[in-house]
Amino acid sequence: MFCGLRKWRFYHPATMVSLFTAILLLGISATQASTTEVIYSFAGDEDGEYTDTDVAIDTAGNLYGSSVLGGDFGSGTVWQLAPSGNSWTHTVLYSFTGSADGAEPYKGVTLDAQGNLYGTAVAGGSGCEGGCGVVYKLTNSGGTWTQTVIYAFTGGDDGAGPGARVTVDPRGNVYGMTPIGGAFGLGTIYQLHPGANGNYAFKVIHTFTGGADGSSGSAGKMILRNGHLYGAATTGGAFGSGAAFELTPTQAGEWDFKILYSFQGQPDGVFPYGALLFDRSGNIFGATYYGGVNGLGAVYQLAPRPIGEWRERVLYSFAGGEDGNSPISHLNFDSVGNLYGTTSEGGLGSGTIFKLTPGQNGNWVESLPHLFQGPPDAAFPYSGMSNKGGSFYGATTHGGENDEGAIYKFTP
Repeated sequence: MFCGLRKWRFYHPATMVSLFTAILLLGISATQASTTEVIYSFAGDEDGEYTDTDVAIDTAGNLYGSSVLGGDFGSGTVWQLAPSGNSWTHTVLYSFTGSADGAEPYKGVTLDAQGNLYGTAVAGGSGCEGGCGVVYKLTNSGGTWTQTVIYAFTGGDDGAGPGARVTVDPRGNVYGMTPIGGAFGLGTIYQLHPGANGNYAFKVIHTFTGGADGSSGSAGKMILRNGHLYGAATTGGAFGSGAAFELTPTQAGEWDFKILYSFQGQPDGVFPYGALLFDRSGNIFGATYYGGVNGLGAVYQLAPRPIGEWRERVLYSFAGGEDGNSPISHLNFDSVGNLYGTTSEGGLGSGTIFKLTPGQNGNWVESLPHLFQGPPDAAFPYSGMSNKGGSFYGATTHGGENDEGAIYKFTP
């Protein structure tokens, strides 16, 4: 049942670089007017490990996320980091047991307006033998967090192995994607509508067919904009390299699915894993794991056209090596319009933080504010960054003092 569910877990061998190269690259990084610091190192076991998670931030500046493994039962955690002066206090809010409550929660949690947390776990649950994954909710009452499974997947037409961060609208509806399952076995997009007594009504709003509409919903959170949902299918599309899509609600309560762009393969993008990002003009930005001129990943822009179509342009192609490669993350803007993201590999061998600055004639210039070095520095950022107060916060699956994962703060 779980064949392919661990597609987000990428293990890397240790990469050795010469002392000369390391000193040279660190010198280049040091010229940047930015700082990157590890603010928490996971210890493994009960503390949590393998933090393949986005970071959610509440109005008080608390950080929230998940660890895929570790916790009291070894099946993952949901955690909080609370600022306390110049340090941070880590608290495990919930440890998954690996049974009906779920196991292996990827990509973190989403906050609603009341401070509740929502997320997914790719395994566990009671929907099928061995567990096909769950959508869960964590509610805070007087400092005590209670976990509730609001849907357990069956592995049938509803999907299986949900590994994407969910989206919550102002009415409390929850939206997400699965990479497999559904009528064609290639993933679904679903909605959970809140009802009486804390129950949720589940509905599949799109089933991927593996054809021109795409297949395998990406690990990126869908974006809700003007009542429409936007996201990416990692594979499929007209050329088999993935696609960006839009879902529009109808008066009949259904959703119309539309492909905005099908990636065409190298030198175009290939396999978009992360979430999409809108700018103020309605342009969409994102990254692909493969593709670009060098086949090692790309950053792209989709610009809306008056006739309802979208024009795609590759803004940057990663070169590998010192430059970094294979971005899995979403992107983010700073206050002056620069783009930031991470690559899961390259740099000194443990991934990078990259910056794209808009230049003349629509060109973008890349720079590398930070090259992850591995323990005690962070290592292998498989997720993007979240910004608050002029700083960005992110997670890495490895690195930190114990090489079990880390949370870092990056200030441009």
